[in-house]
Parts: sequence; structure tokens; C-alpha cells
Amino acid sequence: MDEAVGQGRRSQAERDAVTVEIGYALASATAVALAIIGVVVAGPAIAFSLSESTERALLGVGGSLAATAFVARLVTVLWRFTTRERERRAALDGGAGATADDEGGAGRS
Repeated sequence: MDEAVGQGRRSQAERDAVTVEIGYALASATAVALAIIGVVVAGPAIAFSLSESTERALLGVGGSLAATAFVARLVTVLWRFTTRERERRAALDGGAGATADDEGGAGRS
């Protein structure tokens, strides 16, 4: 059982790292979504005199794009963290599997 990567108990530092990474993923995904809303919805609404139907359409498109970007950013950040964590654990368990050095990822945080 102890031979499988990811099957052991996690240390407090590892649990803290997961918590921090989730917080970072949520914060950066929110920032991306808000930037899209600002560019797609607020920018044109402030710069131009738009009809109500056009503003509603912009809000729908902007909301959809922002939600998609939010999920994409969240998944990307957490996926990268999981990949790095697996590589790190494999290296600690005796080099089983690929390491960050194999993929040119040495020095990444």
C-alpha cells in the first residue's frame, strides 16, 4: 500500500500547500473573470451609448465568457499543482515515475 504515489498520509506542510494553492486558484480565476467582465461588458457600456437589448446581450456574452474563463483558470492552476505534487512525491519515493527535471520543470514553484 505504501508503494503507491499519493497513498500515504500528508504532512501538515503538504496540507497547507494544498490550501494555499486552492486559495490562489480561486483568487486568480476570480481576477480573470472580473477582467473579462470589465473588458466585454463595462468597457463598451461606458464608452458607447448602447441600447438596452445590446447591453443585455453584452452581459450574457460577458457572463458566459467570464464563467468559462473562471473554470478554465481554476482547473489549469489545480491541474498543474497536482502534476507537480505527483512528480515531487514520486521523486521522494525513490524516483518512480517522471520527475520535474525530466520535463524541464526544474526551478518552478
